[in-house]
Amino acid sequence: MPEEGSLRLDIWLWRARFFKTRALATAHVRGRGVRLSHLGQTRKTDKPGASVNVGDVVTFGKAERIYSVEVLDLGERRGPAEEARALYRPLEAEP
Repeated sequence: MPEEGSLRLDIWLWRARFFKTRALATAHVRGRGVRLSHLGQTRKTDKPGASVNVGDVVTFGKAERIYSVEVLDLGERRGPAEEARALYRPLEAEP
């Protein structure tokens, strides 16, 4: 169970619109894994229920691309794309 002020990784990836459905986000985390950096410590996880907090860095590969983003907000819902982009800040240059 995620602690107060955190959110499940699969839900955050879905809300941030990296995946079309929560089931796809869950399958991706289980199958390929995601790197989470929290308070300076980086670990790889394949657990969709891993906690994500504001300030964490999430790194994962998808469609031959590596995403590395800083979590700015957890969000309240899966909203429109503009709202989803406010949940994170890309750490690499856009192609």
